[in-house]
Amino acid sequence: MYDVFIKTHFSAGHHLRNYPGDCEHPHGHNWNVEVTVRATELDELGMGIDFRALKQAVKKVMDDLDHCDLNRHPAFADKNPSSENLAAYIFHALEKDLSTVRYHLHAIMVGETDSTGVIYRGRSTC
Repeated sequence: MYDVFIKTHFSAGHHLRNYPGDCEHPHGHNWNVEVTVRATELDELGMGIDFRALKQAVKKVMDDLDHCDLNRHPAFADKNPSSENLAAYIFHALEKDLSTVRYHLHAIMVGETDSTGVIYRGRSTC
């Protein structure tokens, strides 16, 4: 098995509704994102997934989130745009485009800083 990943980022503002602290106030982050695809076999060129295809799929989602107020994004109308919810949103937004017989979306890492973050793996068991 092969885990193929790319690292990217986006900048956005948010606040955590009803949070008992400073994060309840509007603030921003340069969010770090790592997308991992798990390949069970390689293609005829010896690749699990072409980095170019992976980057193109991820770019669409990052462009949708970049430089916005995440609290106003439709995905977060009824839930806080926490790192956990962002990771799940990105996973589900990419899942269809990054799933074939040979590979599937495995994990999304979202970090608010270089030293804090969350990894979401969906319901995948492998």
